[in-house]
Amino acid sequence: MTAPIFDLLQAQLVPASGDPEPQGAASEGHEPSIRSLGVQHGVLVLAIRPDALTPLATRLRNDFAFDLFLDVTAVDWPGEALRFAVVHHFYSTTHKVRVRLKCRVPEGDPTVDSLTPLYGSAGYMERECHDMYGIVFRGNADLRPILLYEGFVGHPLRKDYPKQKEQPLVPYLPPQGALVR
Repeated sequence: MTAPIFDLLQAQLVPASGDPEPQGAASEGHEPSIRSLGVQHGVLVLAIRPDALTPLATRLRNDFAFDLFLDVTAVDWPGEALRFAVVHHFYSTTHKVRVRLKCRVPEGDPTVDSLTPLYGSAGYMERECHDMYGIVFRGNADLRPILLYEGFVGHPLRKDYPKQKEQPLVPYLPPQGALVR
């Protein structure tokens, strides 16, 4: 069973020809923006190209009332050409449904656009994803560590991160102006 908004999204995003791209674009040798579309566990899932993320997220927010950005994370698939799947979740408070956007990026350039211009809360979630997986969010001006400390080496949620790796010790520094006894 799917929500009526899913049918509307499919009708608007996928032309009647069945190709998930505007008429003629796929025939001109371009890869479609939407690689696949389906419903999993009551969530509409769209696999997209990385360059389609911002336009599609803008359209979801402005045209289809997906007004709440829930989170961004990644999935590590070592050994694959497009190693990381960057996964964004959105919620519509109008339609009471979720949408998941998934885009794959290579290990050599794990970069996607930041959604901070659309959803301010994306900034903190993108920082976490950057910490844990090393995904770079183009346009996010603040990718400082949020969960790890400055100087932490590596990305601990990558599957090739060694479990027994020891990090350099960082001396404890009391807050400036604090009384030290």
